[in-house]
Amino acid sequence: MSGVSATLRAIFEPGFFSSGPVRVAVLVGGVVALVSAVVGVFTVIRGQSFAGHSLGDLGTTGGSGAFLVGANPLWGFVAFTVVGAAVMELLGIRRPRGRDLATGVVLGAGLGIAALFLYLGTVQSNTSGATITILFGSMFVIRSSLIPVFVVLGASALAIVGLLYRPLLLSTVSADIATARGVPVRMVGIGYLLAMAIAVSLSCVTIGAVLSTAVLIGPAASALRLTKRPGLAIAVAALIGVAVTWLGILLAYDSYYWPPARRGWPVSFFVVTLVFVVYLLADLASRRTGRKGARRAQQALAPGDDATVGRAPRGAG
Repeated sequence: MSGVSATLRAIFEPGFFSSGPVRVAVLVGGVVALVSAVVGVFTVIRGQSFAGHSLGDLGTTGGSGAFLVGANPLWGFVAFTVVGAAVMELLGIRRPRGRDLATGVVLGAGLGIAALFLYLGTVQSNTSGATITILFGSMFVIRSSLIPVFVVLGASALAIVGLLYRPLLLSTVSADIATARGVPVRMVGIGYLLAMAIAVSLSCVTIGAVLSTAVLIGPAASALRLTKRPGLAIAVAALIGVAVTWLGILLAYDSYYWPPARRGWPVSFFVVTLVFVVYLLADLASRRTGRKGARRAQQALAPGDDATVGRAPRGAG
């Protein structure tokens, strides 16, 4: 028992379980990871990772604008990502090139405004702390009063995906077939972008606008390397997302006690690093499975091929 206690003390530094900010970070981080994983699977399948990244960058505009007027950055993130998603859908067309063009136009305009807001906020407050928080996030500074807001927004995004699951999946596979079957493809796309905007805005608050795409795309891409079944991929992505987020929180808390100085490392660094490592492992596992499958196919064909070697068809000659 003493050995187990020593191991636990080595993993969990003093005060981890009793810390209020840690409890908030674990709860909020878990909600955000779950929502991002569910939405992220469709983002990867639909090939709209660039749109997700662009919404994260647009979140910078909203977060910095909210800070400039003295509001909570969360509301700025939500407002600008939702509006940005709507504008991208209205400007874009069904072809992928048209979607990318609309995304690029909205992204350029948003980043220009964000640069102005960040400059004005830094000049007026004489501090770079808010800028760093907006760009790279910090789960440990989220107030407990915002927990219900995160839960409601996360539940809304999950509800949208749940209601649109079948038509969304069909329109993702083939928009033409979905249209032929009476699916309102445009409305389904708008609903999906709304869910993605909510997921991105929540991840902007937790790990920052710059790194929000990692939580949206990383776990989903890893899951889709392991399975091609959408339902199972969503479950695997959710497990990966929550695991790396909670482990990142633990490492960030423990890093305060690491030498040489008692300065904790950012949560976002650990989360993004873990997401990258998990993707590399998933890719390696997928490649190994593919090679084993190819060898089995060759072995299954080998006896038949050998048996036919040198055998002339009947009636030949």
